[in-house]
Amino acid sequence: MPLFEYYAADKDNKKYKDVIEAKDLRDAFRKLNRAGLTVISLKPYKSATKKGKDKEKVEVVVNPKQENKKKSILEMEIKLPFGGGLSATDLSVFAKQLGALIEAGIGVVDALELVADAMDNKVLKKELPLIAEEVRGGTSLSKALEKRKDLFGDLFVSMVEVGEETGQLDVVFKNLSEYYKRIAEIINKIKSASYYPTFVTLAAGGITFGIIYFLVPTFAQIYSSMGAQLPFLTQLLIDASNYLQENILSFFMYLAAFVAVFILLYKKVYKFRRFIHWLQLKLPLLGPLFVKGAIAKLSRTFASLFASGVSVERTLELSAKVAGNLIYQEAIESVKEDVLKGEPIWKAFEKTQRFPKMFVAMVKIGEETGQLDSMLQSLADFYEDEVKTTIDGLISMLEPMMMMVIGGIVGFILIALYLPIFNMGQLIGGG
Repeated sequence: MPLFEYYAADKDNKKYKDVIEAKDLRDAFRKLNRAGLTVISLKPYKSATKKGKDKEKVEVVVNPKQENKKKSILEMEIKLPFGGGLSATDLSVFAKQLGALIEAGIGVVDALELVADAMDNKVLKKELPLIAEEVRGGTSLSKALEKRKDLFGDLFVSMVEVGEETGQLDVVFKNLSEYYKRIAEIINKIKSASYYPTFVTLAAGGITFGIIYFLVPTFAQIYSSMGAQLPFLTQLLIDASNYLQENILSFFMYLAAFVAVFILLYKKVYKFRRFIHWLQLKLPLLGPLFVKGAIAKLSRTFASLFASGVSVERTLELSAKVAGNLIYQEAIESVKEDVLKGEPIWKAFEKTQRFPKMFVAMVKIGEETGQLDSMLQSLADFYEDEVKTTIDGLISMLEPMMMMVIGGIVGFILIALYLPIFNMGQLIGGG
């Protein structure tokens, strides 16, 4: 049976480079996917002199039990929807597998069908065979993907179109895979940093609500029997508790209505969404993180598209869409307009006053030396590292701060509850 050399990764991103016995490339691909491995590259193995040894090696590396290995909650990846139920990871894996198969000499139609069998995502599993049928009928892959633009996004479709025009689909898919992997890492890092304070805030709110709703009424009954005037803070807590006891349904209805209106305004009203994005950039501690994240995504997108041969106009247009922040989206759209008027790219970025001097200087050097893509790749690497460093420092700073906030809230409530006890003699005398 023929041997095939493969390079693959498991679900923990551990890499394997080895050979496997299979009837053909398709069979080898299926065996590796059944073993829980994501194929990065796959090709016929030219030397058969080590057949026995290689076979034994593969039996150790490719372990079918790997597929059933589950990650703990802390290890699970944050899903990042890019439309239609797809995450950045789904797109990265899809592009990686398709690129590997096309590089191995398998036709686009067969490659799409093989990848469909291997994908876990239900949306891709359903759509890829349909795309394969359209391509078999004479439609180009980019046109078939463009019909599902809400699923794959403008950037993915544009890159595939470039790959078809240049005859380098396999290279384009590998670049796309790396791009979405990097973008996922950036957004996951930012989200993980914002999840911690959000979780602690919700926990603090839940604790506060529990104390006011369940504990304060007990103290209120005790103090009511004493008949004395209560301190202002204690009376305030009791009034709040009484309101919740009498209007608990209304309270949750108002809360739900507020959340619903906020989400509706955020989705439908551009000015409101823009204000929230502006506010994100102004937040203490978190603001610089959002700025660095937006610049990192812009740099990575711009570099990937420009290196693939996409026009500067189209590159800026697509980069604006993935910025993740309307303030920076508007800034990049302004850059595009200035570039179309004949401004140098670096000058257009400088005019927005949204980009650091180092970013502008690097773009200027890259533009003047004809190495703009490599300069932007360097900027993307730099800002991605900055995001990681900032988040690590932020989390180490937020942990004690949030604990202090929770402790302060709970301490305030307890002091307010026990103030009358500190003055028990006066209360009893008043009774």
